[in-house]
Amino acid sequence: MTSQSSNGSLYTSIVNNIATLEFGHPASNSFPSELLDRLTKEIHKISMNDAVAVIVLKSEGNRAFCAGASFDELIAINSFAEGKKFFSGFANVINAMRSCSKIIIGSVQGKAVGGGVGLAAACDYVLATEAASIKLSELTIGIGPFVIAPAVERKIGLNGLAELTLAATEWKTAYWAKEKGLYAKVFETQTELEKETLLFAEKLASYNPEALTEMKKTLWKGTQNWDDLLEERAAISGKLVLSEFTKNALATFKK
Repeated sequence: MTSQSSNGSLYTSIVNNIATLEFGHPASNSFPSELLDRLTKEIHKISMNDAVAVIVLKSEGNRAFCAGASFDELIAINSFAEGKKFFSGFANVINAMRSCSKIIIGSVQGKAVGGGVGLAAACDYVLATEAASIKLSELTIGIGPFVIAPAVERKIGLNGLAELTLAATEWKTAYWAKEKGLYAKVFETQTELEKETLLFAEKLASYNPEALTEMKKTLWKGTQNWDDLLEERAAISGKLVLSEFTKNALATFKK
């Protein structure tokens, strides 16, 4: 099933109990709010599909995995309500991934920035290529990765989150991400990544689906408060994005 619009595309394929969700957008696979909403709804839908045992989440092309939220929408925010709604987009996706009854495998073929890092962190198991460097640059424009921070911290720890967040202009390599626990394995090429992702997904799909569901619950134990927590974090970002510092930074960046 394909869902396309001017705000990006989302393609779902279900083969041999494996659901592959592939998102795309011309701007480095970034996410407008509409595409985030569609992805959230699709994850909820697949969570209830008994014909699916495992989900593979990936993006289109052979370059960036995900450049985060839409920059055009970010600079257009003019009120707190708009800001909170904008930042709630990734909060909703992360919570959908967290509460999904299926194990989610992330296939990261290229660079991930901001919300893209959060998306990878919300997967249960991530395979990547050497090109899959990561960066959290939010502080450079006067906000912070508050919404995705719980997911990132859960994977790489508080020290890793601090290093990634405070060094806001630095790219961290895929091997750094693997060492910290964000990625499980790193491959040289996208061809290898795609082959190994499929093999791993097929292996998982052959296991007892009830055991996989129970394992999913175990992996996310202690995160039941995230519906409220991520909404609170979206409010923090929604306030900061209206600051004079951020407005000036965004204007400079746009130029």
